[in-house]
Amino acid sequence: MALQSKLFYIRTSFVLVRLSRKFLTKPVANQLSSSLQRVCISRPFFTSRVIMAAPGNRMCWDFTATDIAKRADQLIMKTKAVYDGVGDLKAENVTYKNVIQSLADNDCDYAVERNMLDFCQHVFPNKEMREASVEADKKLSEFDVETSMRQDVFKSLLAFQERNKGDLKPEAKRYLERQIKLGKRNGLHLSKDIQDKIKDIKKRMSDLCIDYNKNLNEENTILEFTEEELAGVAEDFVKNLEKTEAGKCKVTLKYPHYFPCMKKARNPETRKRLETAFNSRCLKENTAILEELVELRQKKADLLGFPTHSAFVLDMRMAKKPEAVKPFLADLAVKLQPLKEKEIKLFLEYKEEECKKYGYKFDGKINMWDMRYYMNMTEEKVYAVDHDKLKDYFPMDVVTKGLLEIYQELLSLKFEEIPGTKVWTEDVKLYSVKDSASGELLGYFYLDLFPREGKFGHAAVFDLQPGCVKIADGSRQLAVAAMVANFTKPLPDKPSLLTFDEVETYFHEFGHVMHQLCAKAEFTMFSGTSVERDFVEAPSQMLENWCWDKEPLNRMSAHYKDKKPIPNDMLDSLVKSRKANAGVFNLRQILLGTFDQRIHTCGKANTAAVFGQLSEEMLGIPSTPNTNKAASFGHLAGGYDAQYYGYLWSEVFSMDMFYSRFKKEGIMNPKVGQDYRKWILQPGGSIDAADMLKNFLGREPNEEAFLISKGLNTQEK
Repeated sequence: MALQSKLFYIRTSFVLVRLSRKFLTKPVANQLSSSLQRVCISRPFFTSRVIMAAPGNRMCWDFTATDIAKRADQLIMKTKAVYDGVGDLKAENVTYKNVIQSLADNDCDYAVERNMLDFCQHVFPNKEMREASVEADKKLSEFDVETSMRQDVFKSLLAFQERNKGDLKPEAKRYLERQIKLGKRNGLHLSKDIQDKIKDIKKRMSDLCIDYNKNLNEENTILEFTEEELAGVAEDFVKNLEKTEAGKCKVTLKYPHYFPCMKKARNPETRKRLETAFNSRCLKENTAILEELVELRQKKADLLGFPTHSAFVLDMRMAKKPEAVKPFLADLAVKLQPLKEKEIKLFLEYKEEECKKYGYKFDGKINMWDMRYYMNMTEEKVYAVDHDKLKDYFPMDVVTKGLLEIYQELLSLKFEEIPGTKVWTEDVKLYSVKDSASGELLGYFYLDLFPREGKFGHAAVFDLQPGCVKIADGSRQLAVAAMVANFTKPLPDKPSLLTFDEVETYFHEFGHVMHQLCAKAEFTMFSGTSVERDFVEAPSQMLENWCWDKEPLNRMSAHYKDKKPIPNDMLDSLVKSRKANAGVFNLRQILLGTFDQRIHTCGKANTAAVFGQLSEEMLGIPSTPNTNKAASFGHLAGGYDAQYYGYLWSEVFSMDMFYSRFKKEGIMNPKVGQDYRKWILQPGGSIDAADMLKNFLGREPNEEAFLISKGLNTQEK
């Protein structure tokens, strides 16, 4: 999941997050509410201290809750002055310098300061700081709405466009055209009455998204189980759970607790309690929020002349319109049904056997709380993959070392850890990134990999400091990104041992880091992952393929006790298991994408009823009573509204890139890696994704490799 500057999300009615790569079995990234950046304006001594350790990194983290409020006010004043200056211009006086340069340079500074202040709510251990960040985010989001509705600035942009036809460089022209299009998408070409209605709607939506994600971040449910109720779960996992005075095990709904229990707890009542609690997180408050958001989004679309919110959103995406998304999802669902039916039949056989063996009642069906359990059992029985044994070969330090080495070799980069810099909590690490050939410093990334109370609950990459050019002096601002995850923590007698899902998530999310750091766009608006939302996952999805190849797997694994490599038979089984459960897993993704499209094309929705109906139709599995997945489907309040289909849509391109170039020419081939960096990562959003793909592939993309990857084509490539 790639999280970017909130400024542009507000302008396009879309606050982003690189949410969860795969919402089903991968602990991926979901939910967020704002976006993140900030300059060290009011406390220059902090800035200089950071610069001494990491030149060009404008992030600083040693401010107080009071400072956050003050800095938000200062940022508003500074930015308003810039917009006032542009808005006050007479048509005959507009120039590149006083319009484009003024706005673009302000975008650069604003993004840094705003992202930094906003980021605090997602990662700071101190609750007072998180709450101060939320309040600043609300104030700044309201200001973002105000600036996005500045008709005087819009008129100056139009005047500049009229006077400078054909005189701009391609990226500057794209910036101007994008600003004008965003202005029209905010109704600035319409009457004052309609503009005021749009402004009110946008402000309300912004507050609702922030509250939705705050609710999820602060959610802290704990369930208590006896050790007998957790039978089947790894002994060391159960042993290290916190205990109540009565000796019961405390299980949270955070990923490192929830997924191991859902995959291995044999008692169906234990799984039912967990799944019910998990899918009823923030049930009352977030259901109401999402359903209000659905109505507000439709009202805004109506005011702007779009038939639906989905049509409004997709107008700026590769898909262009809902009529392209609906058949894409529906056709794929039909193709996957035979696979799903075969898998469900096998699940039922396993379930009947287990019920007889352990004396549980067999109800003759697969329930929501059964899915992960029998998917995991299939991997164990059909493919001989024992995930409990496998994780012993993935200690965090070995995975990190191997992953960083692979990315450096593949993309011709050099990473270096920078110890001793100020960060928000002690286990966060900062690295510099340089081009290995020229030594050019490209930027920095932070790694914040373990869960803690109040932290962003999934896995995501946050764009903190956009890589862009300061037009005033031509200097390039370095890119800074933060990867935030919630991987398995170390235990008293063991290091952090990652599940394979976590390894894959790590590799995927780090791909977003590289997109942020390798992009060379000139304008903040096009920095890093600021590409079409239905393409943004493709570069990282493509890199997941390295987790399914023996050479990279051997480089980022070793047994935590004796450093021995993964046995060949275990590796073979793991690689073969990639297509396990392909029908159920991908139909679950289609279900989520279809639900997202359904509620955003109808204008009003009972989200629990819609999700339950679609789940029964597509999976043949009803929602658990008194749950609502939509209440914790953070994508829909974090920038992926009407866009969740993009995970599968972009996978078409990711598989085409991998099969057509890397698999043919060598997955560690530095020439292909350089081409990938040049044609896919380096442009940022400065050109259309379709053009990036044609440049890298040498042709138009196709879906052949994608269908093969889903087990839908018997002809291997």
